[in-house]
Amino acid sequence: QVQLVESGGGSVQPGGSLRLSCVGSGFVRDNYVIGWFRQSPGKKREGISCISSREGRTWYDDTVKGRFAISGDNAKKTVYLQMDALKPEDTGVYYCAAEYGSNCPDPDYDYWGQGTQVTVTS
Repeated sequence: QVQLVESGGGSVQPGGSLRLSCVGSGFVRDNYVIGWFRQSPGKKREGISCISSREGRTWYDDTVKGRFAISGDNAKKTVYLQMDALKPEDTGVYYCAAEYGSNCPDPDYDYWGQGTQVTVTS
């Protein structure tokens, strides 16, 4: 069974930076997609970025383009989300998710982490 663990969340002022990590285990194939999702207060969970392990294909939602950068270390089964120029509207619980295959964006994610809280406030 695939398991995902997020870390790196915290509280930061507007304009600040955080780097989130998603460590996976239990993969039985080397071709998979890792996505990052955000659930802001009062809103549904939305996809903000993804990366494919085989091709390195990446995608960003318009709300984070130019500010966030996704990267991965296949040997460590770890994906990072570097978040710069953070805004109050970036506040929420950030989840990583995984699915076997190469479809990025919008694969049918089967596995989810428990999330890490990001708070952006003055």
